[in-house]
Amino acid sequence: MTPPVRMILGSALLFAAAVVPGLGQNTGAKVVPKLQPIAETKLLMEGLANPNFRGLERNLSKNPIDDQTWTYARGQALLIAECANLLMLRPPKGTQSQPTWFQETMDLRTQATRLAQSIAKKDLASAKAGMQNLARSCNRCHQSFRVPVDIVPFQPVPPPVRKI
Repeated sequence: MTPPVRMILGSALLFAAAVVPGLGQNTGAKVVPKLQPIAETKLLMEGLANPNFRGLERNLSKNPIDDQTWTYARGQALLIAECANLLMLRPPKGTQSQPTWFQETMDLRTQATRLAQSIAKKDLASAKAGMQNLARSCNRCHQSFRVPVDIVPFQPVPPPVRKI
């Protein structure tokens, strides 16, 4: 077969694959992923939520705050919001406490998202107020589920780093 013939046949095959429905495509049933929690709640809190909260404190305490820090801080707030999504995958076993769990985790996500929006606008006063709101959201959940951790933003002496 000559090169031009090979090129024409190859082009025809690619064209057929593009226009013939199902050729080269999976025609099986829809794949629906099963959302399955992997990490424990404590690990999410100590490895994701708390370090990003404390990092936000440090970044929002800088003077002045440069563009790179604003961008990074926004990412930290969004990671806390995503942590809330992960927490929704692992409600407590008792069905009676699940509505409270979902309410608290949705509030965490909302507060962290609002904080990210304030940070995106580079509004320091609003961002610091958002940190207070985020801490209140954390503490309400901790009180509801008897977690002996109190989140206090912008403490004069930062809390010790907890090792997992």
